Amino acid sequence: MKTMTFRFVKPLLTISMLAALAQPAAAADKDLLDILLGNGAITQTQYDQLLVKDSLNASDLAAGAEVGTASPAPAETALPVLKLAELEERVERNEVATQELVAKRVKSSWTESFQMRGYLQTRYTSMLSGDEGINLWSDRSVGDADSLGDADKNFLIRRARLVFQGDIGTRLSFYIQPDLASSASTTGNVAQMRDAYGDLYLTTDKIHRLRIGQSKVPYGFENLQSSSNRLTLDRNDAFNSAVRDERDLGVFYYYTPAEVQANFKEIAALGLKHSGNYGMFGLGAYNGQGANRGDRNDNQHVVARLSYPWKFADGQFFEAGVQAYNGKYAPTTGAYRGADNVRRTPVVPGQYADGYDDQRYGVSAIWYPQPFGLQAEWNWGDTPALDLATNTIMQEKLDGGYVQAMMKVDSEYGTFFPFLKWQYFDGANKAETNAPLNEVQDLELGLEWQIAPEAEVTAVWHHMDRNNLVTGNRSGRPDYELFDADALRVQVQFNY
Repeated sequence: MKTMTFRFVKPLLTISMLAALAQPAAAADKDLLDILLGNGAITQTQYDQLLVKDSLNASDLAAGAEVGTASPAPAETALPVLKLAELEERVERNEVATQELVAKRVKSSWTESFQMRGYLQTRYTSMLSGDEGINLWSDRSVGDADSLGDADKNFLIRRARLVFQGDIGTRLSFYIQPDLASSASTTGNVAQMRDAYGDLYLTTDKIHRLRIGQSKVPYGFENLQSSSNRLTLDRNDAFNSAVRDERDLGVFYYYTPAEVQANFKEIAALGLKHSGNYGMFGLGAYNGQGANRGDRNDNQHVVARLSYPWKFADGQFFEAGVQAYNGKYAPTTGAYRGADNVRRTPVVPGQYADGYDDQRYGVSAIWYPQPFGLQAEWNWGDTPALDLATNTIMQEKLDGGYVQAMMKVDSEYGTFFPFLKWQYFDGANKAETNAPLNEVQDLELGLEWQIAPEAEVTAVWHHMDRNNLVTGNRSGRPDYELFDADALRVQVQFNY
């Protein structure tokens, strides 16, 4: 009776050990066979037959175990009758050995999950009409021969990104993204860190996680969208002025229930221009001065965001969210040329020596393009802003946002996204030197053509009605003037 019990347990031990390993692993095959042979789960003949295979799978070992139990071969009948205590000891040894093999597999699994990807954006701009000598602070290719800061580049590498990411075990993911097309003074195509963080999963179902390092601050849907995924060539000023380069150094907690994770993944898989998984709820603390900049006032900003994606019965997705942040911001100052052609540096009143109130709250709503879509965001708040009349950086109010209509059209020639975007902003760009006022009423009409997953082209007619935030030491040319101009902007993007 005990011999029959052992015959029944052997195949179960074999199959359970293989299941614990999750998938075949050539490096661990011999170790596994040695354990099975040593514990009598397979015979020497079966061991020799399985050892010469290139790799093992569940069917190989299961078959070996079944043959060993069904055949009346002498090697099987010669096995000693095991006492229950001995059998229990063998089972325990098998469990320990299996755990060691699994640990070995998990320890090296980060190499299997490691990914390297990126994208390259090359732009060309042609000025069509309006004021001359203008600059668009977010795109150095916009301008003409009279623009400040050598903006008449026409062709420009706007972004050259590389992403390195992977999982280490079941509790930690890492993400590093440098940009090879940043600028430093008059030098372009300089390498600069964009993201460098780790996600520590507090639970293996990835519902709760901490993100520590330099990453995007969860404020605004369009701010969180990757530039490789956004329709318009630039983010709207009203939200983008909240966090320089959309990123900062800090700690963020994200809560993402399983059903929300599933919806986020499906939206992304359908190619609907999602922002990525920044949780259904996010809460964090960060320096507050922007990416690659240290804190200047020993005061952390605090941000919170709540966003939920609904899926209707017909498959349509709709996402709505609210967000807010609060902190103290210390702007940088420098000389600028006023309307009287005199260069001066702004005054920072004593009560703002440790920073200005920097606080905002906003709402977001996205009806995903299936095929027609609408996207809108608006925010309000307080910000430091330059008062040109008194040459003083003061505390001011702000408000602004955008409305965008788009459509997704799939065809045999690729996927097309026609779009129309209107944006408004009455505030200041705190992260630019002197925190200059910025009044924006822009209109963009464009088309994105996804030729293939690896290549896409975007063409945009852009009507600009805004302040020139680029300063220059040019006599007779006041800084921060309003301008009105039209441009044709084209971008080619390669994904790799």
